[in-house]
Order: sequence, then C-alpha cells, then structure tokens
Amino acid sequence: MRAAIVIPALLLGACQVSTDDANDSMTVAYNQDVAENAASDAANTAGSIAEDIGNDVERTSDKVQNEVGDVDVDVDVSRNAPSNSN
Repeated sequence: MRAAIVIPALLLGACQVSTDDANDSMTVAYNQDVAENAASDAANTAGSIAEDIGNDVERTSDKVQNEVGDVDVDVDVSRNAPSNSN
C-alpha cells in the first residue's frame, strides 16, 4: 500500500516542466535517470532505517535480558486439608 503512495511521488519528481512564454506553451518531459536515482535513494534510505530499527531492537533486548537476569523460584507445595481418598 505504501508503494502506491511513494511511486507516483517519485515519478512526479522525474518530470521536468519548461514553459515558453513567447509561444504560450509548456513542455513536460520524463527523465528516467532521475526516476531511477530517486528510487535507488529511497530504497537505500528504507534499508538504513530498517537496519537502525533492527539494531535498536537488539540493543533493547540485550538491556532487558541484563536487567531481568536469572530468577530462582523455590516452591514448597504441601496439603493442609485432609485427604478424601477412601
């Protein structure tokens, strides 16, 4: 879904508009190189963000593990009520 929002913006950035006031005309040209460079930059940025998030998650996990540590639990179970076995 997000690609449906990003792709038109990249394509729009690759359009070059020029006006000729003398002839009252406008020219719109699509530059494929600009579009490819923008897409590559966006992919690199997304990869960097994903890597940063992964590193943050790993560091947070290490902090939680160090904080919690090992917990020893000693449970003594005994029955106070009389047994109903006949």
